Amino acid sequence: MLDGIYGIYYRECTILRKKLVRTVLAGAVPPFLYLMAFGFGVGKETQVGGIDYLTFLLPGLLAMSSMNQSYNIASEINISRFYLKIFEEFLLAPNQRWQIVAGEVLYGMTKGLIPVVIIAVYSVLCGVKLHFSILFFASLFLHLAAFSLIGFIVALKMKNHRDQATMNAFIITPMMFLSGTFFPVDQMPSIIQVVAAFSPLTYSAELLRSALLNQGTFSFQSLGILLLLNSLLLWIAHYIVQRVET
Repeated sequence: MLDGIYGIYYRECTILRKKLVRTVLAGAVPPFLYLMAFGFGVGKETQVGGIDYLTFLLPGLLAMSSMNQSYNIASEINISRFYLKIFEEFLLAPNQRWQIVAGEVLYGMTKGLIPVVIIAVYSVLCGVKLHFSILFFASLFLHLAAFSLIGFIVALKMKNHRDQATMNAFIITPMMFLSGTFFPVDQMPSIIQVVAAFSPLTYSAELLRSALLNQGTFSFQSLGILLLLNSLLLWIAHYIVQRVET
């Protein structure tokens, strides 16, 4: 039963291995630039909630960067669908459709781990201690799963790359800046706080920051929201892939 999942996951990871250096560099450069501009530039000697801004920023960069890597399977699936026709082979193979969802989402979660390692290295270089606890890994699992599922759903609903770019501009980019990754949500204007409440990144960034810094109260309510969101996204992904025509 797991052969279909393993086959899809193995194929995607084999491709990833061939471009691993480029993927790592692509995942390392943006957080580095944000660290230089915000952590050591604008936010230097700034305190946020009793901690220095650099310490506040690193978990947010981890959440944002891992979100981007997990979600970006959408572009790869689109290439497989529109040009290489590999996704059609997945559909024609003797796999159940849910195995396609599982294989692609597991691949997206694997890609999302790359920035986690990069930010962990940055934290050591910056002298910021992060706590990689069970609560962190539970939050990270739901975080990566959610955005991998979103990427999968978007990929199957888009008709071309232009629509994909539009989706990124109107959904992913605003989430990056309005979900508490760079600045506390409670210090933003009220209308932005309302918008942020609908962003899954708001909840995952809060959970990851709380676990990594081992400060404040870990929000099991936010963890439950992410769990419910993942359940809903999983149902939507399965519903959509069942109706994709070969």
